[in-house]
Amino acid sequence: MSKVATIDRRTISSQRPLFRRNDLLQPFLKWAGGKRQLVPEIRKYVPQKFKLYFEPFVGAGAVLFDLQPRVALINDANKELMNCYRVIKRDPEGLIASAREHRNNKQYFYRLRSLDRNPDFKTLSSLERAARIIFLNKTCYNGLFRVNSQGHFNVPFGNYSNPVIVDEVVIRAVSRYLTEAQVEISNDDFEAAVSGAGRGDFVYFDPPYDPLSDTSSFTGYNLNNFDRDEQRRLKAVCDDLTRRGCKLLLSNSATEFIRELYSDTRRYTIVEVEASRNINSVATGRGKISELLIFNNYDAGQVKE
Repeated sequence: MSKVATIDRRTISSQRPLFRRNDLLQPFLKWAGGKRQLVPEIRKYVPQKFKLYFEPFVGAGAVLFDLQPRVALINDANKELMNCYRVIKRDPEGLIASAREHRNNKQYFYRLRSLDRNPDFKTLSSLERAARIIFLNKTCYNGLFRVNSQGHFNVPFGNYSNPVIVDEVVIRAVSRYLTEAQVEISNDDFEAAVSGAGRGDFVYFDPPYDPLSDTSSFTGYNLNNFDRDEQRRLKAVCDDLTRRGCKLLLSNSATEFIRELYSDTRRYTIVEVEASRNINSVATGRGKISELLIFNNYDAGQVKE
């Protein structure tokens, strides 16, 4: 993984650019577990004032693009995803041109999908890799991003008649935001990504969810199996951030394990919300589902050591 990006707090006031909210800003990828439907609920629990914004599991960026913080550090363990963010930031027009060259054809789709099984995949430029991921995401079945145990993209062709492979307006809006705001991009472990968070900063965690059953899982989007030991490690990081004076909000599934993990009412408040799930490989897994929003009580002065 790459070296963790950091924000130099000494340069924030002097280098903060002029920045205006852009209502065209939205996710440029479809993403399992994406938060577009839940954003109105999440917004209710975002602190009114905070210093820096950290999002260690940024995914498709629905919350980031809704909040549009002026200074942020975004991270995800998915290397190809974070490559897309970097390419969009520095070369949106090149990405648009490259994505236009792809064709919504089944044979072509499988040929492009198979590239990550070829040793020559490493020779592709970062722009070519980003255009490939966007094409596969917009033309594969149900807009999933899923890899197998070898890290190979394995979602089948979607057979859509006329998909929008690249939304030029959205790509340009995302590029403008990432450029005009002070947004650092990293591809690392979530704990490392928040190592620089301090008092008054806001951290939003949207990790791979605790499975609702033994046969369901949200961990197929990268090779890092996010099991219950990882959920416990995340909880320990949340405790540490709370001790540091950070404001944090976390999304997760409404399982008894997660409820018990964050049951310390001195530190955390749990709110159950109803979310829509439109992306799932099984049709019965779509629709309304209960999720948890968990936030620490630091603002209320309720944290006790």
